[in-house]
Amino acid sequence: MENNKTNSVTLIERNSTGIRAYFMKVYNYMAGGLALSGLIAYLCTKQPMVGWFYNLSADGYLSWTLLGWVAVFSPLLFIFMINSAAGRLDAKKSQLYFWLFSAAMGVSLSNILFLYSTESIAQAFVVTAAAFGGLSLYGYTTQKSLTGMGSFLFMGLIGVIVASIINIFVQSSAFMFGINVLALLIFVGLTAYDTQKLKEIYNEGDGSAEVESKAIIGAMALYLDFINMFRLLLYFLNDRR
Repeated sequence: MENNKTNSVTLIERNSTGIRAYFMKVYNYMAGGLALSGLIAYLCTKQPMVGWFYNLSADGYLSWTLLGWVAVFSPLLFIFMINSAAGRLDAKKSQLYFWLFSAAMGVSLSNILFLYSTESIAQAFVVTAAAFGGLSLYGYTTQKSLTGMGSFLFMGLIGVIVASIINIFVQSSAFMFGINVLALLIFVGLTAYDTQKLKEIYNEGDGSAEVESKAIIGAMALYLDFINMFRLLLYFLNDRR
């Protein structure tokens, strides 16, 4: 009886150690991705890269070049590639796709450096980091299942996308404000939900390639939650240059 109890405690400790190491991988990848995106975004505001991705009109208006548009939409390709090949890519390819995804996101994020003041960007980043940390911690530690939130949040996200497309034609600032409030609430929920989901898909018996693949997919999901919250908070700060 005593041996069974000892074995159970040892198994729990081993699982706990394994899942902590797995989440450290997730958060390290996410932090590395954010750092790379930030660096690329900054470089895109300097010569020669600014000329690669932006056209500057005579009145000072910036628009994307063809290469800029390719960079803006390319993260969708990397998301598809990483998710569709989950568990089948070796660690080096998974990492390569993730870093390319982060770099492409950096290009698409570079426009905020032209639109917002440094102070508002820093403020939004700090608030986002604090909120993300609390929400992710809640998703990791809560005993309450958040599974039911998944389909609800996904439907809400689809609704936000459709409403945003409609507002392109309606051009209503009040409608846009409501859309962004809803979007912020959705990504708040997704941060906790995605963290819990990552915990649930962890398997002590996974091989190193599977663990690496799951960690990269998880980092990408949390990265997107973070970036979307950050961009929405910038919108609400409304401190444009």
